[in-house]
Amino acid sequence: MPAGIEVLSLHDIGFEHEIDETGTTLEENSAIKAEAVYQWIVENGHCTLDGVFADDTGLEIDALGGKPGVYTARWAGELAANRKKALSELADKEDRSAQFRTVITLIKASGERIAVSGIVRGRIATEEYGEGGFGYDPVFIPEGYDKTFGELPAAIKNSISHRSRALAELVKVLQR
Repeated sequence: MPAGIEVLSLHDIGFEHEIDETGTTLEENSAIKAEAVYQWIVENGHCTLDGVFADDTGLEIDALGGKPGVYTARWAGELAANRKKALSELADKEDRSAQFRTVITLIKASGERIAVSGIVRGRIATEEYGEGGFGYDPVFIPEGYDKTFGELPAAIKNSISHRSRALAELVKVLQR
């Protein structure tokens, strides 16, 4: 974040509740999480904050109609099983194109809501490569690269990722 914008974590503000992600889209889950924190701040008198934001992220595989999408983290249960399921479902597919998409919902102190997103296009590898990152990183090869997110140095991954792109959009909104 640029100078003058301070980000506090949920821990920093004392928010320790689980938030059920009951939405059917990334946009809905992002908004649900931001709304839960916003309402908690209002109810607990933390009005000195200028706003809250929350995100949701999904892997959208073209040949699978956008799956796993909003269910990315819990598609097959745990992370290794999720990757295995993606590789299995694409085993006989030529089109391995996919994208990671992050949606961030900002709720300003005034109650105004703004959603921004970031996308990184790429393809699903035929097997896992690399030890870095988490989730689907060992099977996702971003456009313009021949290595998976799991193989790329963290600095490169972070500079081109869907989250960094969504955060760049959020910063533009905050600087208006």
